[in-house]
Amino acid sequence: MSKKKVVSIEDRIPKLKQARKKKANRRLVFYLTLFFVLISIVVYLQSSLSNVHHINVVGNSYISKEEIRKLSEITNDDNFWSIDKESIQSNISQHPEIKSADVSRSFPTTVNIGVQELERVGYIKQDGIYFPLLENGDKLDSHPLETMSGDAPFLTNFTKPIYLNELAKELLALPDTIVDLISEITWQPTEGNPYKVLVFMNDGFEVEASIRNFSKSMKVYPSITSQLEEGSKGIINIGVGGAVFNPYSDDINTEIEKESQNEGER
Repeated sequence: MSKKKVVSIEDRIPKLKQARKKKANRRLVFYLTLFFVLISIVVYLQSSLSNVHHINVVGNSYISKEEIRKLSEITNDDNFWSIDKESIQSNISQHPEIKSADVSRSFPTTVNIGVQELERVGYIKQDGIYFPLLENGDKLDSHPLETMSGDAPFLTNFTKPIYLNELAKELLALPDTIVDLISEITWQPTEGNPYKVLVFMNDGFEVEASIRNFSKSMKVYPSITSQLEEGSKGIINIGVGGAVFNPYSDDINTEIEKESQNEGER
């Protein structure tokens, strides 16, 4: 039988003291580290290091980034962590051409501003100056233009806002591929149809249509023109029952197959 080694208390005391010393040192290092971290945070928050250094703007097409930054009222003196996002969003949304705004932070010092603008669905000319027409039917008086940008149709002869507002909604619902084909829309009301419009297309055709269901009717335009002889030009009348083509060269009416109209109803 082996004998167990007996360690005296005198031999164990130095080891206990050494273990306690290491534990005390680790605790001291932890508290010192925590202290310096807290001091660093306080210094960071109280210094210009925590101020906003960059403002990133996305989603804008018509309004400049600089204008949106001014609307936000954020400056380089503002603390990155104390900015009021709801207040900034409210400030930016006051612009008549902005539908909504979203504000977020990106560490360490960047504020992100995302905006959604109201679509420009047309342009109106008054006293030689062009004004954008927004999707809500409002004329953007605050942004007069000397020339049109060509991203929306030119709207003429609209003397009653009610019809202009309804056309704005219809243009918003129309696919961009069709809107890009439209050069000008003229209001031509008759006694029997106050909603009648004449549409001038970029490919040389004219279209007689109604403001009511305008987007639905114009969606079939490419299908209608694909059935016409190459090089032919004239007026296409799109009605409830179908479409009729009147060539410029003669007075013959050519009825377009009704399947084109049916495609728009699907």
